Amino acid sequence: MAQLHLHTYWRSSSAYRVRIALNYKGLAYDQTFVNLLENEQRKPEYVATSPLGHVPTLTIDGTPYVESVAIIELLEELHPTPALLPKKAEDRANVRALVQVINAGTQPLQNPVVLEQLGPDKDRRVEWMKHFMARGLGAFEALVKRHEEASGAQGPFAYGDTFTMADAYLVPQVFGARRFGVDLSAFPRVVRAEKAALELPFVAAARPEVQPDAKP
Repeated sequence: MAQLHLHTYWRSSSAYRVRIALNYKGLAYDQTFVNLLENEQRKPEYVATSPLGHVPTLTIDGTPYVESVAIIELLEELHPTPALLPKKAEDRANVRALVQVINAGTQPLQNPVVLEQLGPDKDRRVEWMKHFMARGLGAFEALVKRHEEASGAQGPFAYGDTFTMADAYLVPQVFGARRFGVDLSAFPRVVRAEKAALELPFVAAARPEVQPDAKP
C-alpha cells in the first residue's frame, strides 16, 4: 500500500478539496500542517517541494505532487473506484468545466499573493473577494442549470445524482463565500448542491473546523 502524506492548512480551500477526494476514495494519509498565516508556505524547504508555495502538496511514497486538480486527477487514475468523474466523455468535460470555474476563474483571485497587490486596506480586499466569489458562483450556477435543462434531470449534487469532482470544488468555495459574507440568495442551485454534499460523512470529515490544526 502506497504511503500518502498531505501538506495542508485547515482553511485552505485547495487543501479542503484534496481532503474530500482522499476521504471519498477511502485513502488513509498522514498530514503536515503548513500555517499560511505565519508564511510557512514561503519557507525555502517548502518552496523546494511546491515552487509557488501553494498548499496542498501530496507525497506518494515520497514523491511530491502539487496543484489540486493534478492531485485529484492522479488519485482518480490510481484509484478509479469510486469515481469522481462520470463515464461519458461529454459529462467529464462538463464536470471539468465546473471545476475550472472555481479553480481557475474564482479561487486564484482571493489568494494572498493577489490580495497583497491591492494594498493594506482590508475592506478593499474583502470587497474584491466578495465580487469575484459572487461572479464565480454565478457562473457555476448557470452551468449547473444549463446541464439540468439539457438533460431534463435535477439531482441533488452539482452534476446530477452522483457526487463528482465538481462538488469537491464547490463546497470549499462556498465555505469561503460564507466566511466573507457573500449573499448566496442568488445561487439556490449552488446552495442545494452544497447542502447535499455536506451531509456526506467523507465531506463532513474534511471540513476545516474539524481539522487538527483548526483555530477558533
